[in-house]
Amino acid sequence: MRIINNGTVHQITFMPRLFPVNCYLIEEENDLTLIDAAMPFSFKGIIKAAEGIGKPITRIVLTHAHGDHVGALDALKEALPNVKVYISKRDAKLMEGDTSLLTSEPQTPIKGDVPKKLITRADVLLEDGDRVESLLAIAAPGHTPGSMAFLDTRTNALIAGDAFQTRGGVAVAGQMRPFFPFPALATWNKVKALESARKLQGYHPTILAVGHGEMMYNPNVIIEKAIGEAERNI
Repeated sequence: MRIINNGTVHQITFMPRLFPVNCYLIEEENDLTLIDAAMPFSFKGIIKAAEGIGKPITRIVLTHAHGDHVGALDALKEALPNVKVYISKRDAKLMEGDTSLLTSEPQTPIKGDVPKKLITRADVLLEDGDRVESLLAIAAPGHTPGSMAFLDTRTNALIAGDAFQTRGGVAVAGQMRPFFPFPALATWNKVKALESARKLQGYHPTILAVGHGEMMYNPNVIIEKAIGEAERNI
């Protein structure tokens, strides 16, 4: 496990050399928001990281419902029964293992590790523009139909889930990186992912923090390049 801190954002990385899976602790004045719950074995590391900061986790916010983002959720909820769990209204269906599509959505199959045995359900269903303490919830469909990113409005740090990857090269969701192809293989719809990438670019983030790979500082130029590549490929 590796922890990197930048202001209010603490990146916790599991298996950093082999298959990096990130989750994030976001500091508020008196408590912490956990963004994503990584892998099932990540429970102890997440608790240890919060203890090192010295503040309690009082809410868990999910970018989407793939297994490497909700893995430790049940264990965390059991240990912290008063914690509130947030996810988009759309991806709440994936939490239940429901991979059916809405009639209004592109009819491309939902991919990736959709949990089948997850017990925990969300307490709060998020929509675009909702606020979770200092975080702005931004709908960013593409990797999954209900993917969301979260902007720390104090610093403009963007926690983007799998809307982008930085492992193996910066890429929009769905764009293949041979040295780390897994986010692309698990992406539902490349066109929607590109639309969301453009939307997120418009927030001009100071930090790009993703589910897989290093945090990028002053990332706007490299985001522009990744979007340009995705446009050419699509």
